[in-house]
Amino acid sequence: MKLHGHDIGVCSWSLRPGSTSDLIERVRSLGLERVQLALAPLLELDDASRANDIEQLRASGLVLASGMINFTGEDYSSIAVIRQTGGFVPDASWLERRDRALAGSVVAQALGMTQVSTHIGFIPQSNHEHYKVMVDRVIEVADAFKTRGLDLLMETGQETGNELLQFLNDVGASHDVYVNFDPANMILYGAGDPTETIATLGRHIANVHVKDAKRSDHPGVKWGTEVPFGSGEVSATLLLTALRDVGYTGPLVIEREAGEDRMEDIATAVEVVQAVKLPPEKMTDTDSN
Repeated sequence: MKLHGHDIGVCSWSLRPGSTSDLIERVRSLGLERVQLALAPLLELDDASRANDIEQLRASGLVLASGMINFTGEDYSSIAVIRQTGGFVPDASWLERRDRALAGSVVAQALGMTQVSTHIGFIPQSNHEHYKVMVDRVIEVADAFKTRGLDLLMETGQETGNELLQFLNDVGASHDVYVNFDPANMILYGAGDPTETIATLGRHIANVHVKDAKRSDHPGVKWGTEVPFGSGEVSATLLLTALRDVGYTGPLVIEREAGEDRMEDIATAVEVVQAVKLPPEKMTDTDSN
């Protein structure tokens, strides 16, 4: 499915499938083909079962261009707790999480993917002693991914657009690190305006989640609330317009991590995106000459 020039996909974990065959059936029932695939379930299988599931996915006809890796021990019970436990931040689990990410890259390569996303964790201020540690850890993982033909995508949420842009510049373009842009996460974490952040990150955006949320009464301290796409503070029209304005033509991947009617919510998200009427593109000085 293609809408407004974008391939439409879905995050596998949003479907809560019971098995690989169940995942394939659920995606097809939505009329979709593209999937951003959680790699952790495959890593937890024995070698023979993993090989069988990989073969099922490869034979399914689904488009599996991107994956996602998360880590044991990450605790999202509050913003304060995930600040300490998320991604590549904790020193005690860094080596284990690096190895898990690299194991995920092997599976991603076997499935023909070109991208793997993760929450790398909260990036400290650039003058903090741990900032350079985070830069080096991301480079180490990204360079290992690169040997397998994979880009590392950092998911937005924790940082403002300007903070994330500085981090990407300090990592350097040669390491093929990009952004998995999630507009709802900006609201859930209280990290800024999604539309403005798209303008800031621009060419660094390589994948986009379609997700919605409402901010909390204490942004940055208490979680906001995830809601079905089209019922929160993420304007589908502003989102698509901002992406068009920065030249983004990649996929829009629907993510739903709350609620009990996820299949219905995902179908509704497709309808909301389909109904968007984009305003005319802005004329440039060149166009007017």
